[in-house]
Amino acid sequence: MRSVWPLATGELTATDLEEIYAYPAGLSRPWVQVNFVASADGAVEIDTTSAGLSHAADRKVFLLGRDLADVILVGAGTARAENYRGVVAGAKRLERRRRLGFAGVPPIAVVTRTADLDPASRLFTETAVPPIVVTTDTADTRALEAAGAEVLRAGAGDVDLALALDLLAARGLRRVDCEGGPGLFARLVAADLVDQLCLTVAPLLVAGTAGRIAAGATPAVPRRLALASILVEDGFTLLRYRRDAG
Repeated sequence: MRSVWPLATGELTATDLEEIYAYPAGLSRPWVQVNFVASADGAVEIDTTSAGLSHAADRKVFLLGRDLADVILVGAGTARAENYRGVVAGAKRLERRRRLGFAGVPPIAVVTRTADLDPASRLFTETAVPPIVVTTDTADTRALEAAGAEVLRAGAGDVDLALALDLLAARGLRRVDCEGGPGLFARLVAADLVDQLCLTVAPLLVAGTAGRIAAGATPAVPRRLALASILVEDGFTLLRYRRDAG
């Protein structure tokens, strides 16, 4: 993998990537990174999942995003469709996280208005740390709590994302790596809660009925971003945009 902007010579090392994708130091508020892959014609999935769009370079940055975060945020629909499990506590990951000042692996925090999750799914049964269920005041979470989940209640009729992020931050989970899906991303955009977008563009044309990386019932609200870096490998382009402070 190499950087074409800012222009650099030679292959990027693991340390280079850690520096490029590092969260800001000394955070006093939640800081949200969103991580997505899409085809060149804008498709977010092939046969209902993103796996067919991915590549070794994309997976490297995807896993790095997890390693640099305090918590992984995901919508319930994506957690179900992608058959989510907890972050794997492998020796290489634990070594990097310890070196970077982390303890253990980050939890998965699932945003769900209804708490409609299967307590027998891998999210609960294959994890080194209990998942966090971010839901509403009225959702029935008894079965999920019995399966080990920590429950955060953030809103009445729907999840208040700003409140949810504040509740996570109160637990020391400020570096947030959001892995989708499109509905959750759209709601974060509408609430102006996105600080960074890491978007891998796959050199594929998909067509069909696949959706966009941000889509939902929320109105379109343009948010200005500033281009922070462009990396390339094997035709895949890894774009990083940050909130425009201008």
